[in-house]
Amino acid sequence: MKSGRFISAVFALIMMTAPGAAQVVDYLGVPGPIEFDGKSYDLAWSSQPSANYTKQEYVSSGQAVETYDQMLLLERVTGGVKVIDAVRGQIDALQKRKGSDPLVNFEVLQKNATGEVLLDFLISSKDSKGEYIVEWNLYRYAPVKELSGKSGVLLFAVSHRAYGNENSKAFLGGLKQLRTAQTGALLKADLPEPGK
Repeated sequence: MKSGRFISAVFALIMMTAPGAAQVVDYLGVPGPIEFDGKSYDLAWSSQPSANYTKQEYVSSGQAVETYDQMLLLERVTGGVKVIDAVRGQIDALQKRKGSDPLVNFEVLQKNATGEVLLDFLISSKDSKGEYIVEWNLYRYAPVKELSGKSGVLLFAVSHRAYGNENSKAFLGGLKQLRTAQTGALLKADLPEPGK
């Protein structure tokens, strides 16, 4: 399997995923809560689809991963993967989505000194009633080194959603301010340090 397709599958879009009711396991050694921008987020869902890929999702009290307003994501992929590979995979998925999603938009911001990359993107879908669900994500990709010396990637991300046409319209109207505030908060945040 080519690296680009693998990464695209690994760092998949979270839009419209319904994790289901499975036991939550802290695979990364980051049980939470995670403090971010004045809020506390608890581990609510986790998955380890392969030995070199792990994903954990965190929501604040009263939120659910299927219907969240704001979520934090923590993902790790190992096995020689580089940040640029992960970013390209996500951009490829967004480009493919453009044919079916009129709101797809993205911007790449890079932090050269640390090797980190920020990917800011907007996606949308419609619910069973034809109402919009709009999702804005800010992904912070950071390089990590495995004990073997191979490269890997840690993803720390924030995601916001609005449900219904009216809420989505209001959400988009305030997105510039939200984007500015959350970008600053994510850049200043300490990266969680997986212990496993």
